[in-house]
Amino acid sequence: MPKYLTKEEAFSKCKIEGYYIIREEINLEKIRSIITISESDVSSAKMLSEKIDKKSSQWNSIYKLYYDALHELTEAFLSFENIKSDNHQCLFAYLCEKHPELELNWEFFEKVRTKRNGINYYGTPIRYEDWKEVELQFNIYINVLKKEISKNIKEKN
Repeated sequence: MPKYLTKEEAFSKCKIEGYYIIREEINLEKIRSIITISESDVSSAKMLSEKIDKKSSQWNSIYKLYYDALHELTEAFLSFENIKSDNHQCLFAYLCEKHPELELNWEFFEKVRTKRNGINYYGTPIRYEDWKEVELQFNIYINVLKKEISKNIKEKN
């Protein structure tokens, strides 16, 4: 199992290893599309969560839909700074390190990232209890990022 990194260690490692890519320009249409897609993912997850049993294996899908929305919104937000990374940990480290004003918790990002990796790479299922533990914070962070992205779009227009 990989060693747990603090926010500062992850940010520094990503910077040293060249995981931060400088974008040439900001693509507002792509950002708007990402917002629409993330809203659709969250909406689909909410509809599904209202219809399934607590013992269902579909909690994996709900978790992944929310995670994807959070990840894509993070990428969209950082594109206003011309920053991109194909490494999720690096994106989240940059977000938390460079934007303390958003009061986002690094440990939350690491928790949901490693849980999502557990689903995708190790076959570790998500239970209803796992989902309920992070649902509120997922919603808060998604809303914070959408609000910040909307402000940035208005500034660019």
